[in-house]
Amino acid sequence: MSEQLTRPPFWPHLPAWLVFALCWLLAHLPYRLLLSIGRGIGWLFKILFKSRLKVIEKNIQSCFPELDVIEQQILIKKNYRETGMMVSQTLRTFLNRSSKPFKDLKIEGEEHLQKALAAKRGVLLVSGHFTGLDVGGRAICERFPIAGVYRPHKNEVQEYIVKKARLNYADVMFSRDELKGMVKYLKSGGVLWYAPDQDYRRGQSVFVNFFGVQASTITATHQLARISGCQVMFYAVKRTSQYPYYQLSVSAPLTDFPSKDVQVDTQRVNGEIERMVKQAPEQYLWLHKRFKTRPEGEDRFY
Repeated sequence: MSEQLTRPPFWPHLPAWLVFALCWLLAHLPYRLLLSIGRGIGWLFKILFKSRLKVIEKNIQSCFPELDVIEQQILIKKNYRETGMMVSQTLRTFLNRSSKPFKDLKIEGEEHLQKALAAKRGVLLVSGHFTGLDVGGRAICERFPIAGVYRPHKNEVQEYIVKKARLNYADVMFSRDELKGMVKYLKSGGVLWYAPDQDYRRGQSVFVNFFGVQASTITATHQLARISGCQVMFYAVKRTSQYPYYQLSVSAPLTDFPSKDVQVDTQRVNGEIERMVKQAPEQYLWLHKRFKTRPEGEDRFY
């Protein structure tokens, strides 16, 4: 599938295009140098955005109460480093057209996808907001025709660049509101990759546990599976220190899903994402206000 994008004019958006040019240059630096730059970006995040430090601290303290204060601070420090490296990794993913680093990655469990595609059975491939999320997205799109779900950007140039970059390897990109298109794609036997683990204001949500904390969670996984008849699998992405630098895995499809109980199904989804996060908790996007929406009568979380 293909989609025609209109490039924003240059002069009215000069600052944004200059930032893009810098990002393009950075994306072509050697991988290890990019990671070093990313660690520096993480340090700057911590210095410049104090409000996010409070969010990360609150999330980690609430989700890992079994860790003592020193262990929590170590995890917070590692998370800032990984968040900074997320920026440099994403630049490389979006703006460097070389596919070799991504094709070299092995995906454990990819036979589950192969089987579903051969049977023309739609698959909802669920992931979480890991710092290597876009790396994992490109790696799996280099092997299979996969569509993605994304949140449109308000900046016109940023929207064009990000969507164009993803369409260089993804089959199609759906905005979060294009539910009819997603259902049609799944019914046709397509694979749809998305991450439902943020506190979205739009769409139907229920409160279920995430690391023992009540979290407002969209029910889209249950609804899409119910309407389209697709299978649900989970896709984990973990950065490592040795080449090829990432561990990727696809789970077997969930059994007895969807059920008739949206609450039970949504809890299962959160439980699977929690399982993936525990593999490398420092590589999760803890700066997001995951628990901002509270059940009625509860005090503010942040």
